[in-house]
Parts: sequence; structure tokens; C-alpha cells
Amino acid sequence: MAQDPIVELISNTILEEKAEDLTVLDVAKITILADYFIIASGKSTLHVRSMAEQVEKVLKEKGLEPLRKEGQQEGKWVILDYNSVILHLFRQEEREYYKLEDLWGDARKLTGVRSGI
Repeated sequence: MAQDPIVELISNTILEEKAEDLTVLDVAKITILADYFIIASGKSTLHVRSMAEQVEKVLKEKGLEPLRKEGQQEGKWVILDYNSVILHLFRQEEREYYKLEDLWGDARKLTGVRSGI
């Protein structure tokens, strides 16, 4: 189970938006970029943008704004940086191309963040 409540909030939000292939990586011991990477796929650029917008809306209601965000205009790979948690939303084609899970292969995959991921 994730230690950071933001991980669960983001995961639950994108799963409600029909995210595919959700993966949560604990990267705290291998990078200073963040403690967790959340990686998920969408069916289209519209789907990816919609998930990102919903995450921003839900977290803003909790008083959280992303430190930076990239890619929402194109909708192929959107990054929302919430300091300790970075969300990566991809179209499936970009996810298969960039293979972040392989790039961060030393990271521990989390389980227990809703739906048994």
C-alpha cells in the first residue's frame, strides 16, 4: 500500500476515468525527482487529457496544485508533478515506445492501491 495519500487519490481518480494498465513505482531510493511515479495509459489523446484535467480538478479541491505540468496540449504524454508524486499519462503507443517501467526497472512496484494493482 502506498504511504503517500496523494498516490491513492490520483490512482483512484484516474481509475474512475477508465485509465488502463495502472502502475505505481516507488522511486524514492533511486532518484531525487520524486518518491512515486504513477504511470497509466489512455485510449486516445482526448482520454489522456481528460484524465489529467480530472486529476487536477480533484487535487485542486484538496488544495494541491501541480508544481509543473507538461504535454496537456498534445495529449500523447502528460506529466503532472506533485512534488513527491509524478503522474505520467500516456497514449498506449507512446507508453510502449518510451517504456518508463523498463527505464525505472529497479523501482519497487506498489500493490494494494485500489483494484489490486
